[in-house]
Amino acid sequence: TKNSFLMAVARDAPHGSYPKYMDSVQSYWTVVGNNGGLREALINEEGMIEVSKGGFSIEPFLYTNGKLLTWADGSHGQSLERDYLPIPTVERRHENLALAITAFDDNGRLYVRYRVSNLSRSSTTVSLYLAARPLQVNPPWQFLNNPGGVSQIASLAVDRGRLRVDSMFITTRPAAARVGAATFDNGDITEFVRRGSMPAANRVSDPRRLASGALQFRLELAPSGVEDVWINVVRHASLSFTLPPSELLANAIASWISELNQISIELPPSASRVTNTLKSTLAYILINRDAAAIQPGSRSYERSWIRDGSLTSAALLRLGHATEVGEFIDWYVTFQYPNGKVPCCVDHRGADPVPEHDSHGQLIYLIAEFFRYIKDRSVLDRNWPHVVRAVAYIDSLRQSRMTDEYRSGDKRAYFGLVPESISHEGYSAKPMHSFWDDFFILRGLKDAAFIAGVLGHDAEQHRFAEMRDDMRKSILESFRLTMAKHGIDYLPGSVELGDFDATSTTVGIAPGGELRNLPSDAVRRTFDRYWEQVSTRRTSTTWDAYTPYEHRTVGTFVRLGQKDRALKLLEDFFHDQRPPAWNHWAEVVWRDPKTPKFIGDMPHTWVGSDFIRSVMDMFVYEREEDDALVIGAGIPEAWVTESPGVKLERVPTYYGTLAYSMSGTPNEVRVRIEAGIEVPAGGVVLRSPFARPIRAAVIDGRPATISSPDEVIVRRLPTEVTLRYR
Repeated sequence: TKNSFLMAVARDAPHGSYPKYMDSVQSYWTVVGNNGGLREALINEEGMIEVSKGGFSIEPFLYTNGKLLTWADGSHGQSLERDYLPIPTVERRHENLALAITAFDDNGRLYVRYRVSNLSRSSTTVSLYLAARPLQVNPPWQFLNNPGGVSQIASLAVDRGRLRVDSMFITTRPAAARVGAATFDNGDITEFVRRGSMPAANRVSDPRRLASGALQFRLELAPSGVEDVWINVVRHASLSFTLPPSELLANAIASWISELNQISIELPPSASRVTNTLKSTLAYILINRDAAAIQPGSRSYERSWIRDGSLTSAALLRLGHATEVGEFIDWYVTFQYPNGKVPCCVDHRGADPVPEHDSHGQLIYLIAEFFRYIKDRSVLDRNWPHVVRAVAYIDSLRQSRMTDEYRSGDKRAYFGLVPESISHEGYSAKPMHSFWDDFFILRGLKDAAFIAGVLGHDAEQHRFAEMRDDMRKSILESFRLTMAKHGIDYLPGSVELGDFDATSTTVGIAPGGELRNLPSDAVRRTFDRYWEQVSTRRTSTTWDAYTPYEHRTVGTFVRLGQKDRALKLLEDFFHDQRPPAWNHWAEVVWRDPKTPKFIGDMPHTWVGSDFIRSVMDMFVYEREEDDALVIGAGIPEAWVTESPGVKLERVPTYYGTLAYSMSGTPNEVRVRIEAGIEVPAGGVVLRSPFARPIRAAVIDGRPATISSPDEVIVRRLPTEVTLRYR
């Protein structure tokens, strides 16, 4: 393959001539794009930029005092603009020079600023080379959907100071001093720039499709001087630099600030990583979506799953981004089959026919969840036919497991469930009767009855409620039989295997809302066992990898009242952000960061959606079992006692827009909950941020009843609550 061929070439070239991954060492990256854009660039931690999916890359080199400086010759640091905006920078530092690469997108056009700084007290001359190469940022072991590694460049041409790479143009400010191009047989571009020279050709066609070229900028730097070189990568040269580049960057910064601050969560400085990652993750979700299609990635997972989309939509709704969710619903329902089947996945080829039986419930849940936040009945009216057809298909699936064959014997545990499927990635080799599927089916039936009730369809509401109750009964009975058959004390992931999978079981708690109905001892043992496993992972060197989908367990521990575990898990997950400053996770985390193996997309935004939903649970969540709004269940004492405390504004909930503040001392906490929500039947449950029991509570100046050692129930807003601990 071309990857193997070029890796062999790289081994014989001077170190640094080729990307780090050519040494079989993992390189990490992030995405550059705009909200809903169809083309995303990647930039890796060494400053190499892949201009589009599967496209060529632009790699910077410095030449000074007869020496070429590559990524391998300097140290690297990464950052985001204002620590959270999706405008990444890579800074490379050498002894007397620094190079900072900043990339951003403006309306689908990629811009990059290369800032060269003289760190010495003497004037110096340096050449900046920007090499266009047939290599991706995505490493070769990224095999899924879009193989990484070698790309292709068939032709290069110098065009009025610009470099045309196949059908793309690289334009610059200021103009390049020299531009050159070479076929692979003439030599890779690094062979020329290592000598401080350029190819003589200004137009080449390469039958190997491995051409390369470069733009050279000669910079005269005063002591401590700084010079900027800007490039723009577009399909039409006329689109380049419509405004001064610094103004374009300022506009991109302002646009993202507005986009990412629909809600406000203010925490003390020690917790800045939480708020920065929330905002960055929201940005990455918006960038990974293509028009209406919510997608978990820009390369390996540039497809739209209803599974990922429904849970990512739930995260978007909680951060005030309902518009994107509405667009996703309107787009996805058009792919539903006439018999009501909801496709698991849609991409440019259309709907995927593979049956994954969680999908039907997920679509209904998504429609209901959207309504619960925006309260627009027209959404339910418009999608009612899709709900009815999905329920009919669910019923047909369940009926196939309600025949006499499943009423006794070994198959009794399958009775009333949906058939086996591969929706759970762990069962992709062989379909299983997955409780993940059944929890989502139950969620869908619950929401179908809810939607029917809102719309006044009494007959359907009654029928769907009966199906809901029967589905719950089937799940609970199957759990009982499966646990007995396999001799286990935890909730299994599937009937056949009796396997342990706490991240699957979380779905029954959120969004499933079944905590009250599940066997409490089995729930406790499931998450105790999970905690034991992750605790071992923190200190062991025997594990290889895990997936940060486990973020969803943080919210589960919050809902179980085990805040200390939730906070410790969150801290551990932050440890696996690579690089830390870019505020995201890959789909797979390998224990050794250098491991050259598949990691999925970076950022992987279904993983990111689990992070958002869990962190938001720490501040506020709806408790379905008693129709209550719970606030503060995951807030630690340190955030409250450190100035300025905790403050939330404009946070959407099922009951309206929430705003509250919480601050205090080790002995007293003051909470102000503003008007703006309708107090639910179960009240607003205020959970204590301290591990110590509440000794006294005062609501609006009057002594209040403490409902349990760690919570107070509020029935009227606005209100001021004081919690005292001595």
